[in-house]
Amino acid sequence: MQTSELSAAELAEIERKYDPETAFRSTGPQLAFAVSFLLVAMSVYHFYAAGFALIPELMHRGIHISFVLSLVFILFGWRKAPATDMAPPAWWRFQGVPYLDLLWSLLAVAAAMYLPLLPPEIVAQRVGNPSQLDIFMGTALLLLTLEAARRSIGPTLPIIGIVFILFAIFGPYAPGALKHGGTSWLGLINHLYMTNQGIYGIAIGVMAKYVFLFILFGVLATRIGLGQLFIDLAMVIAGRYAGGPAKVAIFSSAFMGTISGSSIANTVTTGALTIPAMKKVGYPSHFAAAVEATSSTGGQITPPILGAAAFIMVEYLEIPLRDVLAAALFPALLHYFGIFIMVHLEAKRLGLRGLSAAEMPKLGLVLKQHWLSVIPLIILVYMILSGRTPDYAAVYGIIACVVVGLLNPVNRLTLIDLWNALASGAKNTLAVGAAAAVVGIVVGVVTLTGVGFRLGYVVVQTATDMGAVIGSIWPFSFASVAQWSLFLSLVLIAMSCIIMGAGIPTTATYIILVAVAAPALAAQQVQPIVAHFFVFYYGVLADITPPVALAAYAAAGIAGSNPFQTGNTAFRLGIAKALVPFVFVYSPSLLLVADGFTWPAFFVTLAGAMMGIASLGVAFSGYLLTPLHRWERWWIAAVSMLFIAPGLKTMAVAVVLMAPVLYLQFARRRSETAVV
Repeated sequence: MQTSELSAAELAEIERKYDPETAFRSTGPQLAFAVSFLLVAMSVYHFYAAGFALIPELMHRGIHISFVLSLVFILFGWRKAPATDMAPPAWWRFQGVPYLDLLWSLLAVAAAMYLPLLPPEIVAQRVGNPSQLDIFMGTALLLLTLEAARRSIGPTLPIIGIVFILFAIFGPYAPGALKHGGTSWLGLINHLYMTNQGIYGIAIGVMAKYVFLFILFGVLATRIGLGQLFIDLAMVIAGRYAGGPAKVAIFSSAFMGTISGSSIANTVTTGALTIPAMKKVGYPSHFAAAVEATSSTGGQITPPILGAAAFIMVEYLEIPLRDVLAAALFPALLHYFGIFIMVHLEAKRLGLRGLSAAEMPKLGLVLKQHWLSVIPLIILVYMILSGRTPDYAAVYGIIACVVVGLLNPVNRLTLIDLWNALASGAKNTLAVGAAAAVVGIVVGVVTLTGVGFRLGYVVVQTATDMGAVIGSIWPFSFASVAQWSLFLSLVLIAMSCIIMGAGIPTTATYIILVAVAAPALAAQQVQPIVAHFFVFYYGVLADITPPVALAAYAAAGIAGSNPFQTGNTAFRLGIAKALVPFVFVYSPSLLLVADGFTWPAFFVTLAGAMMGIASLGVAFSGYLLTPLHRWERWWIAAVSMLFIAPGLKTMAVAVVLMAPVLYLQFARRRSETAVV
């Protein structure tokens, strides 16, 4: 398989362009070494804290925030600058970094560590009655957190944070059900800074305790060759079949998703190889880019990493990580199944070839060179499935990566490599750490004002009113008002998730929307784990939904295709991700661990979902055995909804309704064969 025509530097610039989390600025050599030292110290500290130390919760979170904010102000500029050019010398800059940014960096450390360094009994006494210094430090940390997030992930999330702050203060002037008594600045800082309900809350706690370690594990696992093993195995499995490179993209992205939860990073890593290969065998540029982008977003829903959302669910739902991973397994497989169907049909429609033997790696050689690299992943999964805590499993996974790296002669891990990997792993957590701190602000305002239940009430009431109107119209009256209310609540929440997910990290979207959606779905008798997965899936969908489809735009940069066309195609390819959440709301058995799980219900739901997704893929592709007429595509699309609706009766009706189209397809195929 030929490599990409783009150089490594060009690929890095594409990732930097579409992923603000990687837009680091250049610094002088002395400052660069100091930053590298701090990044390695950050990795070593988190590893030590998870595996060998008992550090108080507030202290651990304070240290994590200190590292994150101080490094963000050094590595991210006021505005994004070219990646390779250090700012010219000036009296107000030190090796490319303004002295003011260095001052903000030091102030962030002071504000973040001020509270943890106070005696616990003093902190307890001041909650509800903070001192002037408490207010100053809390205000400083609040403002610096918003600015750090703006620099590292863009303005959207900080603006949301500011809106929530204003809502907390000006609550008496809010409209309708959103109206509340309001709070003073002192009361706001007291809640967001002096308690564990704000900046030091669950979001930053999960980042410090779990997410950092798993991101570091992913970086080390990739460095020792696990990523290359996944790509090579995908080529061996799927490369020879029709449209082989596109199927390689699906399998490699699915494999890569087990160690990385970043959509854009996955897109650039695997897309550098698969997108040029897809174009070479005949796929249009926009389609090739869309396949890679849609496949790569699956990394955030693929066990065992799941981005950071899995660990947030563990804390919120108070269930073992293995239950979350079990629930995520089959919905993730359905996502990849949907992409595979459309890719296969597109290859058949276009008459595309697979890869030749010369273009594919040899299985024996692949396993011989890289088999050691899979050991850390096996250890990680084994630890999780045996009931160990996520941080314990991650520590042993990291140790295994280092040991394998030192022993493996093919991808030997030198001390310099280890240093760079530790620095890279920490650097990859900075943006998500800043986002988590802002999410803490939003969640803190939600708990302070009770707006989550208020918005949930608004959603349910709106859906109920709409359901009453729709349910009174024939033929929609076949469903009750309660059924319409649930369906419309899901639609409204799904739309909110997609809009909220435009331009902000998936985990931040998930945490914010859960605070609003969970009460609304709970009012509709939806189980908590189902509600959490529903919100999470639609937050991920934003990465391939125009107008802000960042993963699709990054893939378009590699393919040289139109970004908006690529985003539209990616959304079409990822339609399964938009349908599956509705499936497991109406049939929670698909999540394996939901209440009321039964194997018969699971198999019926899975079979129906697969047939429905396959039917929808046929409708979108316009091809089954032969090209479809327009009316046939619309007919199949309508019938696919019956397959997806869980139940044997609806499946039986769908099979009967699908039979005429299948008959016509077979007849047309025989006719074409006879002519030939």
